[in-house]
Amino acid sequence: MRLMGKLFINSKIKALTGLHIGGSTTDAAIGDIDNSVIKTSEGVPYIPGSSLKGKVRSLLEKKEDKNLCDCGKKTCKICVIFGTGANKRTEEAGPTRLIVRDCHLSEETRRKMENREGEFKDLELIYTEGKWENTIDRLTSRADNPRQTERVPQGAEFDCQMVFNLMEMQDIERFYYLILGLELLEDDYLGGSGSRGYGRIEFKDLQIAVKTITDYEGTNEAEVLYEGSLKDFIKSKEQFKQKLLEKLGAE
Repeated sequence: MRLMGKLFINSKIKALTGLHIGGSTTDAAIGDIDNSVIKTSEGVPYIPGSSLKGKVRSLLEKKEDKNLCDCGKKTCKICVIFGTGANKRTEEAGPTRLIVRDCHLSEETRRKMENREGEFKDLELIYTEGKWENTIDRLTSRADNPRQTERVPQGAEFDCQMVFNLMEMQDIERFYYLILGLELLEDDYLGGSGSRGYGRIEFKDLQIAVKTITDYEGTNEAEVLYEGSLKDFIKSKEQFKQKLLEKLGAE
């Protein structure tokens, strides 16, 4: 099985509602926020690639009625795309196709947050907000267990990049299957507390480029095959496939 090339899926992830992906609370002091979000060493929130990849995989597993699939079979699109556990044989499925990078706050979002501009002018913390919540006793209506959850606020945008390795022609259809997972995620949620309104996201400014082995050998840049919205890409899959096949045909 030979590497034919790589697809680069670049986009912005926009938080349509507050986003909470939990971080460590081991150093929390009295009076601090109870449930903090994960942050870089600089204290800036980000979306771990593992969280994004795991959520998309989980949604596709639900679609296939597979609970935590780790079969490692070549016929299983989920295992081929997302990989299998270290204790599983992977010879049949081959190398994992999908790489998901950590998604960091876009430069514009970070600047607006630090300068308290636009939709972030009333932000409580540097990059996040605190949301108070209670557990309500449904019999007595008494509020118990008040707590404050840290969230990345609505309107924040993250730079997102995924890399999809093309090992064989079947991987084009597997790539479309990944796109289906992104569609499912837009209608679901990312992170915690999704049933309470957190974590609704949108993929914006989608750009898909390909770089073949010939391009690497000739030090050529990746060629952009699509720019637009996720929904419009679904409508133009056949045109995209034709462009990709023409590009791979040079191999």
